[in-house]
Amino acid sequence: MIRILQCKCGIDDKRTMEQLAADYLKIPVKEIRQIHIRKRSIDARKKQDILYVYCLDVVANKEKDLLKRLGKKGVVAAPQMGYRFPAEGMEPLAHRPVVVGAGPAGLFAALELARKGYRPILLERGQDVDTRGKDVEAFWQGGALDPESNVQFGEGGAGTFSDGKLNTMVKDPTGRIRRVLETFVQYGADPSIVYDNKPHIGTDHLRLVIRNLREQIRQFGGEVRFGCKVTDFEIQDGQLIGLLVEQSGVLQRMDCSVCVLAIGHSARDTFERLANKGVPMEAKAFAVGFRMEHPQSMIQESQYGVSAHKLPAAPYKVTAQTSSGRGVYSFCMCPGGKVVNASSEVGYLAVNGMSYHARDGKNANSAIVVTVNPTDMAWWCEQWKQRERSDFAQSSWAPMSTFDVMMSDHPVLAGMNFQRIIEKRAYEQMQGKVPVQLYGDYCQHTSSTGYGDLTPDICGAYGLGQVRDILPAELGDAIEEGIHMFGGQIRGFDREDALLSGVESRTSSPVRILRNENMESPILGLYPCGEGAGYAGGITSAAVDGLKMAEAIVARFARPTMLG
Repeated sequence: MIRILQCKCGIDDKRTMEQLAADYLKIPVKEIRQIHIRKRSIDARKKQDILYVYCLDVVANKEKDLLKRLGKKGVVAAPQMGYRFPAEGMEPLAHRPVVVGAGPAGLFAALELARKGYRPILLERGQDVDTRGKDVEAFWQGGALDPESNVQFGEGGAGTFSDGKLNTMVKDPTGRIRRVLETFVQYGADPSIVYDNKPHIGTDHLRLVIRNLREQIRQFGGEVRFGCKVTDFEIQDGQLIGLLVEQSGVLQRMDCSVCVLAIGHSARDTFERLANKGVPMEAKAFAVGFRMEHPQSMIQESQYGVSAHKLPAAPYKVTAQTSSGRGVYSFCMCPGGKVVNASSEVGYLAVNGMSYHARDGKNANSAIVVTVNPTDMAWWCEQWKQRERSDFAQSSWAPMSTFDVMMSDHPVLAGMNFQRIIEKRAYEQMQGKVPVQLYGDYCQHTSSTGYGDLTPDICGAYGLGQVRDILPAELGDAIEEGIHMFGGQIRGFDREDALLSGVESRTSSPVRILRNENMESPILGLYPCGEGAGYAGGITSAAVDGLKMAEAIVARFARPTMLG
C-alpha cells in the first residue's frame, strides 16, 4: 500500500477518489485496486481557490515503480500501523471491576473490559441517555433542575450535550485515537469522522452512538446501572476494598478491589469525598469566561470568502496574549450551534455550547476564556470568604450581595470553590436565567437593554444583564482585551452587538487525581481516569484514556471467570 500525502482538488471537483488518485499518480483508474481516505482537510488560505486536501492510502499495481517514480512528490510507502491490545495478566482479580461514570472515559473502559471477558459493572449516577434528554429539555423549558440528571450528569457525560467534537491535539503513535473513532463509526457515527481533520458527531447523532455502546457492553457480559451514585469509598491499609452506592434512596455496600474512577469534571461531591478520604490529588489550572455568539454567516465569510455556501459550517480558533500576561483563547467552538444552560447544582448557573450534526443554526458560538491557576483561585476564594471586611470594596473583585456559597475547606479544592462563586454570581444576576450582555456594553461596564442585529440562540431561559460583573476585574479586563485582538484576526469578531453569556466555568476539571505509570492511584485499586481525574480534555482524549485504563487492568489481572 502507498500513501499520497497531499492530494488536492477544488471544492467543485466532481472526480471520484479513485480518479483523483489515478490522476495524481498518472496511471489509469483500472490500476487502482483499493483506496482509503486517511485524512481530509480544507485549505482556505486563498479565498478564490479553496481546496480539499486528502491523504490517501492506495493499493495499486506496480507500487514499487510508483514509489520510485513519485517518491519525491509526496508518495510514500503507507506505514503498517494498528492498535494492539495487551495480553491478559496473571494476578487474581477478587471481584468484577467497577467503572464509575458513563462518560466517554467510562464507556470505553467498560466496553474494552467487557470485550475481553472481564464483565465490568458500570455505575452512572445519572439516567440513560433517553431519560436524560427528556430531563434536560424539561429544564430548558422552565422546569426544575434535576441535580442527578442534567447536562453534566447522565449517560454519555457532559459531551452528550455538546458539538460532539472529536478533534484532539494528542498524537496517535499507538493507534488508540483511530480505534476510538472507528468504534464510534461501528456504533452509528458517520464514517467521515475517521478521516476529517476536525471531526464531529453532533449532539443528536451522539445519543444513538452512546445507546449502542451501552447495549454492546451488556451483550459482552458487562452490567450497566443508572441512578447509582457512589457516595463513599472503603479503604483499608491503603487498598480500596469496597464502595457505598446509593440507588433509589437505598444505600448498598459493594465489594470492589478495582475501580475505574471516570466521574467527570463536575462531580464536586465526589471530589470532596475523595479529599476527605485522603486520596492524593492536586489543584490544577483551568479556564473561565463566557460564551460568545456571532452570526455564522460572518464566520463563514471570514474563513471561506465568497464560496462559503459550498462548504461545511466554518469553525475558528483564536488566541491572544494580553498586556497583563494572561492568555485568552476560544474553547469548544460550535459552528451553527446553540448556547445551553449547563447547570448541575440548584442555585448555581453554568453555560456550555452544542451543535447538532447539521450545524445549521444561525449563530456560531464558542467559549472565550482566560486561564486561572491555583494561586489565583485560592486568593480570590479567600477574598470571598472575607467579603465583609471594609477593604473588600477596594479589592479587584467588586462586592455583590452576601449570598451563601457552598465552600470546601480543603485547599486542593480552591478551584471548585472558585467555580461555585462565579456560578452563584451568574445565577443571582437573573435568578437562574442565563444573563446576556452585548460586547459594546461589556466594554462600557453597563447592563444591556436591547439587542442589535444579533439575537441569542440559547437553550433555556435568558435575559439581558451585565455578565462582566461575574468575574474578578482582571479576568474581565483580559477577556475584553483579547476580544479586541481577535477582531484583528476575524473581521467583526469585536462587533458591538456580539453577545456574551455566562458563565463558562466547566472547561476542565479543577483537580488532578494522582496516578502512577500503571494508571493506579497511590490508593491501590483506584484507577483515576478521564477528564474528571485531570487526564483528558474532550470526548476523544477521554475515550482514549478509558482505553488506556482497560489496557492497564487487563495487562495486570486475570479474567474473573467465576465471579458473580
